[in-house]
Amino acid sequence: MKTVLRFALLGMLAWPIALHAAGPSKKALAHKPAARPTATRDWSRTVVATPEGGVRMGNPNAALKLVEFGSITCPHCAEFNERGGPILRSSYIRSGRLSWEYRPVMIFPTDPGIFLLLSCVGPGNFFPLTDQLYAQQHQWVDQLQNTSQDEQHRIAGLSTLEQSAAMVRAAGVDKIFLRRGVPPARIDACLADQPRLLKLAEVSRTASNLGVKGTPSFMLNGKILEGVYGWEALEPKLKQGG
Repeated sequence: MKTVLRFALLGMLAWPIALHAAGPSKKALAHKPAARPTATRDWSRTVVATPEGGVRMGNPNAALKLVEFGSITCPHCAEFNERGGPILRSSYIRSGRLSWEYRPVMIFPTDPGIFLLLSCVGPGNFFPLTDQLYAQQHQWVDQLQNTSQDEQHRIAGLSTLEQSAAMVRAAGVDKIFLRRGVPPARIDACLADQPRLLKLAEVSRTASNLGVKGTPSFMLNGKILEGVYGWEALEPKLKQGG
């Protein structure tokens, strides 16, 4: 099932974007007709940014178009990534049968800063970094939980953009990007990019308008899959072809 974390620090520093229910837009639900996959090509190597604010891996004309709405801090998103990610790549994406798009949903206070950094590293680095962040999620969440009370109160008094950057550094996530070769100046610039943050906020609001109520949630061929929040529930839908 989907989850909502109840971390003390995350609860205190509540991210100010709310999800509002509304009808899905026709533009967001539209998808191109299916095309036959090319068997000799490894489509998992094709990764691009999408106009909807996500990152897509795979054949843009795949018969199955999967969209995952995820929070980088959500433990069930991490579980889905661990259990479903390798199978999606090997059994569905490589052949060209399925494309997998990840769209960010900012639920927790750590999400904005991390998604800012992910949006700055380019599509080719997006999935390897999300894999690493999910695999190490418990470590950087634990580090954040051990932040002193004084530091928590200091962060709480910052502006939204400053708070996003402070949360990233308190969790030590910036060091993950440094070890991946992202220069410190690039990290600083990304975390100070207010227009980029506003675009991410709009992606989250659009997800809510489409009917996303929690993470991870999925849309398959333009239809939100109600009650599907993990790999065990999603895989039968993929086998059925939607």
